[in-house]
Amino acid sequence: MLRTVTITRYVVPLREGGSLPAIVEADDDGLYVLKFRGAGQGTKALVAELVAGEIGRALGLRVPEIVLCQLDPVLARSEPDYEVRNLIKASGGINLGLDYLPGAVAYDPALRGQPVDAVLASAIVWFDAFVTNVDRTPRNTNLLVWHKRLWLIDHGAALYIHHTWSAALAHSRQPFAAVKQHVLLPLTTADELARADAAAHAMLSTELFARIVDAVPDNWLAGEARFPTLAEHRAAYVAYLASRLEASANFMEEAQHARAQLV
Repeated sequence: MLRTVTITRYVVPLREGGSLPAIVEADDDGLYVLKFRGAGQGTKALVAELVAGEIGRALGLRVPEIVLCQLDPVLARSEPDYEVRNLIKASGGINLGLDYLPGAVAYDPALRGQPVDAVLASAIVWFDAFVTNVDRTPRNTNLLVWHKRLWLIDHGAALYIHHTWSAALAHSRQPFAAVKQHVLLPLTTADELARADAAAHAMLSTELFARIVDAVPDNWLAGEARFPTLAEHRAAYVAYLASRLEASANFMEEAQHARAQLV
């Protein structure tokens, strides 16, 4: 499902990101935004980025191509910045990259000329409620406008259940209270939210979730004491996502209620 590339050059850090991502060049001559496995958020942020991003793509949303990036710590030798050098050294092996969108600008809900119709807004609200993405607010939209189209980025804060796995199936059926802070909620309509839910059920499935989770590298999942085997760990993600899809009416009701408060 995902391509693997080898990082050949560290270009520049993106210091606006809390995990200090970077623009890098790979052996396919492409530029990528690299998310480091050695960053403070750890590999769970990479798992969330991959799983949520590929679910978004399956829903027809624009997410930059996700690739697995092989990083050799030897690249740190030529890096003068102490913080960056240590981050590279701590991130040897497989990291996560997203296709770099040159010239893209951050989506600003206050600016005209960046229109988002109710169909797209509703699809994105549904997606973020499904993957429990708390990071799409007016203060931090994590949306880019590139060639007059809206692109979704930065899903490392999604699927936060995997930080504890406590009562995961019960959690999967809960509403998503943070939806009331979603930057695009004011642009949705009740009808389009309902259509987004129906469309998602037609496009997502347990089999799709299994294929996406199978693309997660083994060593991003290793060391989780709650699961004796990697197979059980992967199965927990699939079961959680399948259960959440089945119970989507719960978080859609929350979104509809939050939207009604804005009218």
